[in-house]
Amino acid sequence: MLLLAVDTSGKQGSIALARCGPGDVCEVIKVVPLTGGTFSAQLVPQIAALLSQHGFSKRDLGAFAVASGPGSFTGLRVGLAAIKALAEILEKPIAAVSLLEAVAAATNSPGKIIASLDAGRGELYAAAYDGANTSNERLLTREEFLASARGALIITPDSGIAEAARAAGLQVQEVERPRSDAIARLGWKKILAGESISAEALDANYVRRSDAEIFSKRSS
Repeated sequence: MLLLAVDTSGKQGSIALARCGPGDVCEVIKVVPLTGGTFSAQLVPQIAALLSQHGFSKRDLGAFAVASGPGSFTGLRVGLAAIKALAEILEKPIAAVSLLEAVAAATNSPGKIIASLDAGRGELYAAAYDGANTSNERLLTREEFLASARGALIITPDSGIAEAARAAGLQVQEVERPRSDAIARLGWKKILAGESISAEALDANYVRRSDAEIFSKRSS
């Protein structure tokens, strides 16, 4: 099955085309980088060019995977809107993949791990993973994060988080920031496990409220 994966959650993004199956095998055909700030102008043309380059059309796509958050409000909306539209037209399944889940999947260390990402404003996104058990994704201050992470291995692609954790005497493993190829592989596993969703049900997991929501609440 041909699967298209999209990640527009950060300053930079990417799309990936993968041939998945039989079983849990997911071979990535190509990853195309996207420049931050212009996702809305790039995404659809780049998808069309990627398919054409490899002799495919959108009708050949059998499934989709998309980074659903946490991350940039604007970036996530662009990626989700494109996948919603394609999946609805083609009537194909979607796997929504958390970026924190992708960070956690970058290691095979046993025991409790905490995946973390820089959220800006002195805050972090974090989620704990212990085997099959996963905690809720949370937005924490740096102090809250360091206090809650004791006894766990911290997995992060952000050097600032890694440095702060090491200074606090915590165990840290730095990894590369996940790209759309990681989203493709995790998405395929979700589809095999029956965890796909419809275009109508697809939504972003921002974790943090938008500035508009915050300021609206303050003024009401």
